[in-house]
Amino acid sequence: MFAVIRTGGKQYRVAADDVLSVAKVEGEPGKIIQFGEVLVVGGDNVTLGAPTVAGASVAAEVLEQGRGPKVIAFKKRRRKNSRRKRGHRQEFTLVRVTEILTDGATPTKTARPRAEPKPAPAAAEGATAEEAGTDAPQARAPKAKAKAAKKPAKAPAKKAKKPKSGGKGKKK
Repeated sequence: MFAVIRTGGKQYRVAADDVLSVAKVEGEPGKIIQFGEVLVVGGDNVTLGAPTVAGASVAAEVLEQGRGPKVIAFKKRRRKNSRRKRGHRQEFTLVRVTEILTDGATPTKTARPRAEPKPAPAAAEGATAEEAGTDAPQARAPKAKAKAAKKPAKAPAKKAKKPKSGGKGKKK
């Protein structure tokens, strides 16, 4: 099943589990939002809207709010010493389509749980360096010694002296 939706002045053909970037839409990451302007619902039988399909909507989960690449607008009027430089970054919302709804139905699926980053093993156990049996300053010392051992100190090289010639004269 697919649908054609309109948001941000553009039209998108979407299906379940599609990830797309649309113009900025209000919503925090993890929230479910609904797009109400559905122009076409397709599948076994196609329903065309006039201009929209009544009772149809598309539910999507907000993944991220972000900003696009910087675009430079540079204006110059030659021979007039007039220059203007402006930068712009368009805001966007990254969404994942969860389901396509018809007949005025409400979203049944909830947002997927977000994977949280795993903390470091020592921090997760709550153990300090003293409880683990190692002393933090002593643990760092061998690394410093290892670096010193890898790079031996070089003695300054003596320059070889050139033999002096005996003044300005003809060579014989």
